[in-house]
Amino acid sequence: MAQKVHIQLEDDIDGGPAEETITFALDGRGYEIDLSAANAEKLREALRPFVAAGRKDTATTGTRRKRTTGASASSSETAKIRAWAKEHGHEVSDRGRIQQHIKDAYYATTGNQS
Repeated sequence: MAQKVHIQLEDDIDGGPAEETITFALDGRGYEIDLSAANAEKLREALRPFVAAGRKDTATTGTRRKRTTGASASSSETAKIRAWAKEHGHEVSDRGRIQQHIKDAYYATTGNQS
């Protein structure tokens, strides 16, 4: 049996029909908003002077980059989190990124917060 799925966008500002989804970033956080053609133009018009004066972030061509602010875990803390995770039955590799839910569980259990 064939199925047809129809996705209807709703303007996140006024609740009417939206024609497009716009992505943008501010202060290191990415956002998406569904807008009608009129509201999309309002957003672009409002941002136009800032875009004209700004620099393109060449490192993020087509991708997003996470900027470090010193809030990331140190290598010694990462080792502690890995050891804790293994002791408590979480699957964690010896190298690479530790999944956020494991970090959250570690911080909640130990009271440590980076």
